[in-house]
Amino acid sequence: MLPADLLSAEAEALAALQQALASSANGRWTVEFRFEGLRLLPLVLRLNGALREAGQELNLLFADMGATALARRDAGEGATNISSFGDQERRQAEGSTDRSSDSPSNGLLLLVGASQAEYEQVERICGAHVGPVVLLNPKLEDATVGIGSVARQRRRGFLAQWQAAYALIPQSDSALRRAFPGDWELYRLDPDGFRFVVGFERRPDSEQRQQALSGGESQGLGGNLRALGDLIEGLQN
Repeated sequence: MLPADLLSAEAEALAALQQALASSANGRWTVEFRFEGLRLLPLVLRLNGALREAGQELNLLFADMGATALARRDAGEGATNISSFGDQERRQAEGSTDRSSDSPSNGLLLLVGASQAEYEQVERICGAHVGPVVLLNPKLEDATVGIGSVARQRRRGFLAQWQAAYALIPQSDSALRRAFPGDWELYRLDPDGFRFVVGFERRPDSEQRQQALSGGESQGLGGNLRALGDLIEGLQN
């Protein structure tokens, strides 16, 4: 079922992420909270603190120095593991020769809000890191790239490596949820609240969601337009 509030969702996400990390020594995972108007930084810092309290060795990375400085300020004494994508690349370029599983450089990387503008940088960082990586609210796909050869190459290559550890994605008439190792779950917004509709082994696309919400009936022009709108929104978010 859907969590009752944001703190409940955070607890779900932490449990799902810990299970995902335990399942693979070098997994590539995503965590998504797609709420409009969500203040992401407090959530990120709470997640960072909870993981560290659980004994997880990790570096928390932000795309630019401004976001990094703000995170360090708000984290207070917990700022020691916070840096930028550029800082991480410099560390990797300086190059520790210790590639053992006990090396701190092989701990978890948690990258926040990676956008399409940082695509190549994120790909380099992940390629040079042998431990697990988590992308929190990534936006690595861009609608302007479209459906051409570049987009296809990325989806078959780097982007295909990632699995959802946790996702909670409300939409105008529905919501998607996934908590590892469970299935993707689709909920319909009814007058009395959200109601579970169906589960999917893989993340459903907009057409699959609309078909499930309509009970398998033909969507018609309106449904097709909504599906197209959802696709464009998904590429932009």
